[in-house]
Amino acid sequence: MANIPATDVKKLRDRTNAPFGECKTALTETGGDMEKAVQWLREKHKGLAVTKGERETAEGRIGTFVDLGQHVGGIIEVRCESAPSAKNELFVQLTNDLAKQVAFEGAQSVPELLAQPFVDAPAKTVTDRINDVIGLIRENMKPARLKHLTGVLGSYVHHDGTVGVLLQVEGDRADTQLLRDVCMHITARNPSYARREDVPADVVAREKEIAKAQIASDPKNANKPANILDKIAEGKLNTWYAENVLVDQPFVKDDTKTVGQLLKSAGLKLVRFVRYKVGELS
Repeated sequence: MANIPATDVKKLRDRTNAPFGECKTALTETGGDMEKAVQWLREKHKGLAVTKGERETAEGRIGTFVDLGQHVGGIIEVRCESAPSAKNELFVQLTNDLAKQVAFEGAQSVPELLAQPFVDAPAKTVTDRINDVIGLIRENMKPARLKHLTGVLGSYVHHDGTVGVLLQVEGDRADTQLLRDVCMHITARNPSYARREDVPADVVAREKEIAKAQIASDPKNANKPANILDKIAEGKLNTWYAENVLVDQPFVKDDTKTVGQLLKSAGLKLVRFVRYKVGELS
């Protein structure tokens, strides 16, 4: 029997909220493989909620910026040492300034961002702008990750600054409030994928196998014909899509329609989204 560290059991429990003992059994049965253990638990428990991965403890803030005229946008996570600093107006302004920098100057990495002339004061660099705030707050702070998008964009940052979303759609014109509402939905529902075509083939195959295993383990399905079992499996897969794929999720403000239907009715088509939460491992 594999010797499973208690820390691994805790990580699995944090991801699945399954009982401690079942998490240990799952890891034992799968030789300590975390991802296989997650799937082992999912096969045993229908509807088991699973988070994307480990979290690291960090303080900070998410910032977004969208320029509707130039069709550019940016999202950034900036980290600091303490919760009070994350709420400090100087740090909040810094985060917003850096999101604007990403939007207009299009940095693709943190090192590239830091070396750029600061967009609102080109005589200094972005690093200089950050150091100015460090000197005032007396606490280390640094950008952690960023993303630049172009096109028809919307954005939203939760009131406490811990979660933010940048959304890209296709269409001639977009209602900014509608896009903000969709971003708020993404903040709340945390979809894993934007569209069905974004789901990797191996993930779809895995979900199909899980559905088949759940069907086979249910005595009520023992004498049902193959075509009925296929329909049950298809229904389970569609349920998974509705939980994990943005366009298939029921819209949080009106669950009679999906996000995809909402956008289509406005003449829009989803392209992608970026959702950052402070402290997530990217």
